[in-house]
Amino acid sequence: MAKKYLIGVDLGTSATKAALYSEDGLLVAESTTSVPILYPAPGVVEQDSEDFYRTAAETVKNCLRESKLDVRQIAAVAFDSQMAGVGAIDENFQPVSRFDSWLDMRCEPQIKYLEENYGEMITRLTGCPPTCDHGPKILWWKAERPDEYQRTRKFVMPGGYVAGRMAGLDADQAFIDYTYIHFSGLSDALGGAWSREICQAVGVDMEKLPDIVEPWHVVGEVTEEAARDFGLAPGTVIAAGCGDTAAGALGAGIVKPGMVFDTAGTASVLAGCTDRYAPDVKNRALLTMRSVIPGLWHPLAYIAGGGQALDWFRDKFFNVLRGKKQPEEELFGELDRLAAAAPLGAEDLYFSPHLSGRICPAAPEMRGAWVGFSFSHSQEHFYRAVLESVAYEYAYYLKILKELIPDLNLTEARVIGGGARSDLWNQIKADVLGIPYLRLARSEFGTWGAAMIAGKAAGIYNDLAEVALEHASPADSPLKPDPQNHAQYQTHIKRYIALQDTLVGVFRNELQS
Repeated sequence: MAKKYLIGVDLGTSATKAALYSEDGLLVAESTTSVPILYPAPGVVEQDSEDFYRTAAETVKNCLRESKLDVRQIAAVAFDSQMAGVGAIDENFQPVSRFDSWLDMRCEPQIKYLEENYGEMITRLTGCPPTCDHGPKILWWKAERPDEYQRTRKFVMPGGYVAGRMAGLDADQAFIDYTYIHFSGLSDALGGAWSREICQAVGVDMEKLPDIVEPWHVVGEVTEEAARDFGLAPGTVIAAGCGDTAAGALGAGIVKPGMVFDTAGTASVLAGCTDRYAPDVKNRALLTMRSVIPGLWHPLAYIAGGGQALDWFRDKFFNVLRGKKQPEEELFGELDRLAAAAPLGAEDLYFSPHLSGRICPAAPEMRGAWVGFSFSHSQEHFYRAVLESVAYEYAYYLKILKELIPDLNLTEARVIGGGARSDLWNQIKADVLGIPYLRLARSEFGTWGAAMIAGKAAGIYNDLAEVALEHASPADSPLKPDPQNHAQYQTHIKRYIALQDTLVGVFRNELQS
């Protein structure tokens, strides 16, 4: 019997990446292309839904061309995509308007309205406080673009739009899988359904919301037209797919309670894994996302520009002053060597990494800050403070998680993304959090997570958790926390958390004055 192959496509904010895998998990080919981001006015960030379809088709076709496989060996395809923005389609499954990006802040008045009037209810039911997610954006459309709202048959995610176009679905067949629905602000997360209570309270028409399905639900097959666009065989199975963070967690093997998932990319994302739904109603810092694996949850929070702050320091300070010409990664290695020479805690220097506002909990007024420097501090202290700030923020997230689920035993953190290459940063995080840090051998996790889902839809895989663990091999030995360092960091964590509380007040008062 001929070997079967699977395709996973990651529809990101700035790029689309497709990857072709054999059924035994080996990467055969991959392709990436950029996706335009449109800024038609200040504060407005949009994308064209057709660009998601076009770039998906281009990257899949490139993978097939590179692999030289018989396309009839492709068993299935699945998509993961960005989770917080939302698009709209009419009754003909055509875009009503451009995709409203998660970066777009037009719905800030709606966020404030929902937080002030329904914040507790929304957080309790959806697992996510009102943020720049689907609900506020839908209400913005209803208020500011009533004609487009009326023409909208269904609100959809990028993955649902592309898969629906490929399968030739009717608008009434539009879908969303359950890993996205915490970001809707409109769901009953525990029940896996839309919340009539929320929708009636805030004034959202439930008929405009897509069907909620399992990630491996077969939504259709590749049509003749889509087969020409993508280079696939007509009739190829299309799975519903999932959100990008959920796909990454699955690809990294985060499938057991107590595991921690650190995405050290442009954004710094920390997600736990639990077998209980425990929404963070008190702090409204953690977003409780459904795992792809039934019965598991990923409480998560993130710093919008956590990793980007490292690039900023390198480019605006370190690199500019020295006129360095080395490749970027070599510069990071040099920065790490400098920061390693600075003492733990950077001699009481603290950095606030929220250069573009704090996301978890929401404080969009906040900006970055260094506090506590003196004439004795130098560049190595400042850079170490940047590294430590992300670890302190993570400690704050895990403190909340442990309050919600006191008997949760945190076993290990698995780290992916560009920042995972830094042994120093991984060790700092391990020491601050008190859990081992493990780097994985794979370089791509989102597309592999989507491909695994495609494999389950095609009947190739049965137990996704088992497959995910089998293929998430460590790159090296875990970095274990140093007990003495962990003890010393506790004071710094408390000071950092207190500092954030102070800075929120400072920036809010400044904005109001």
